Amino acid sequence: MTISSAPPPRQRAVWLDRTTPPKVLTLVLIAGLGALSMNVFLPSLPSMAAYYNADYAVVQLAVSAYLGATALVQLVIGPLSDRYGRRPVMLGAVAIFSFATLGCIFSPSIEMFLVFRMIQSVVAAGIVLSRAIVRDMVPADKAASMIGYVTMGMSLVPMVSPMIGGVLDQWLGWKATFFFMLAFGLAVGWLVWNDLGESNDQRSDSFGAQFRAYPELVRSRRFWGYTLVASFASGSFFAFLGGGPYVATVVLGMNPAELGLYFGFIALGYMIGNYVSGRFSEAFGLNAMMFYGSAVAMLGLIAGITLFLLGFAHPISLFGSILFVGLGNGMTLPNANAGIVSVRPHLAGSASGLGGAMMIGGGAGLAALTGMLLTPERGVWPLLLMMLASSIAAIAMAGYVIHVARKVSAEAAG
Repeated sequence: MTISSAPPPRQRAVWLDRTTPPKVLTLVLIAGLGALSMNVFLPSLPSMAAYYNADYAVVQLAVSAYLGATALVQLVIGPLSDRYGRRPVMLGAVAIFSFATLGCIFSPSIEMFLVFRMIQSVVAAGIVLSRAIVRDMVPADKAASMIGYVTMGMSLVPMVSPMIGGVLDQWLGWKATFFFMLAFGLAVGWLVWNDLGESNDQRSDSFGAQFRAYPELVRSRRFWGYTLVASFASGSFFAFLGGGPYVATVVLGMNPAELGLYFGFIALGYMIGNYVSGRFSEAFGLNAMMFYGSAVAMLGLIAGITLFLLGFAHPISLFGSILFVGLGNGMTLPNANAGIVSVRPHLAGSASGLGGAMMIGGGAGLAALTGMLLTPERGVWPLLLMMLASSIAAIAMAGYVIHVARKVSAEAAG
């Protein structure tokens, strides 16, 4: 089924030429900055709780509340970029992120730290805009493959950054991870300034018009289907972000450096899944790849639950199953995101922002709920069961999208 026509022919991308579309590496890094901000400090959560003399549930708001703020930011970033262009919005986001990172480093209290942490969420612009820019540059049937390759490269960041964060925390303390975050942000800002040419040739007439266009998206069954697949598939990952550090340190007795190393499992799986998506999405189609990816994630979690039931309470029992969650999400999310931004091509930025807000908002709720349910007595079960439920819901929604697509095709044929 053809979702949209191709965009008009574009200039060839020239490296470090801000008058042409950006290179793929630039898209990887602007999206990677958001991933870095979400992941690099995760091994330091217990250290931060000790530093501020705060409960883990409060410090964990740096994950769950940050995700909630990210959801709100994405509602605005998409329409802003549709109205004013991708380039100025991305430049402004990086500047605000850098300021907020300095605030996190020098915050005297956990409350002040969390305020600046929420401001950091503006960096979600990189994730939203990388998808919208891809849709500006290529037609829908190639967008999933290109998004897959972009996110494959981006997934190196969350694979490596927790390892770096764990080592920095062990050697220099948790603030070192935020200095590293600041340096990465400044480097990406330089690259955006020099390579990110404007790709939005169809800007809207007014900012308010973009918000008034949201009902057009909301009325689309395909938009809801793709968004819910993305939300539930990523929900298992966000639940892990909220509860994984606690389970690893309190239940399995891992130190920050070990935790950072094992966190690479989910990113490694995600990178492999992104490659599979980039390689096979055009051949198999968006909908089939979403279904297969969700099934892989579910089967991985069932395997992990089985190992714990058999008494194998080892980090590999947890993180081995997490690798398959990453693999499944790497297959599912590029295709779901390509579907989201292709339902209404003239609203690609708004669709990316609204879909991303729903996805991240749901993830924030799952991360917070998982964190609240975890206790030493309950062990790994709240985390694994929450992730499994989210993966099963993703399969159900992928089946719904396939059903809607078949029904629309049958109606068109009739």
